[in-house]
Amino acid sequence: MSLSEEPIAPTPTTRQETQAGFEDTEPANSSMQEFYQLYQELLLITLVLTGVVFVSVWIFYSLNIALNYLLGACTGVVYLRMLAKDVERLGREKQSLSKTRLALLIVLILLASRWNQLQIMPIFLGFLTYKATLIIYVVRVAFISDPPKLRQP
Repeated sequence: MSLSEEPIAPTPTTRQETQAGFEDTEPANSSMQEFYQLYQELLLITLVLTGVVFVSVWIFYSLNIALNYLLGACTGVVYLRMLAKDVERLGREKQSLSKTRLALLIVLILLASRWNQLQIMPIFLGFLTYKATLIIYVVRVAFISDPPKLRQP
C-alpha cells in the first residue's frame, strides 16, 4: 500500500478541549487557543468601536442615521462571528471557506433599498466597522506590541 492510499484521520480539536486545560498536549490545541483569544479580542474591539461611532453619529447627525449605522454594525458582528465559525471548522470538517456569509450583506442592502426608513450608506459603513477593527489590530500589533515569538517545533 502506498502512502497516498492510506487514510488520514484528523485529530479532533474542540473548544471544550482547549478550555478544559489541554493546551499543552498538542500544537493544534495551542493554535486553537490563540485563535479563540484573537477572536475575542477582535470582537471586543469591534463592539467598543461600534459604541463609540454610534454615539458620535447620534450626536453629530441624527438618531435615525445612528440606528442605521448600528444595524449595519450588528450585521458586521454577525458576519465576523460566521467567519470565525467557518475558520474554526477549516481543516477539520471543510477544505475551503464558504461564501454564504456575503448573502447577509446582500440581503441587508436589498432590504435597505426597498424600505424607506433605512439608508444604505450608514448601514454599509456600519457593516465595515469590523474592517476598521482589523486595521486597528494590525497597526497595534505592527507598531505597538512586541513581535510575536515563533514557536519551536
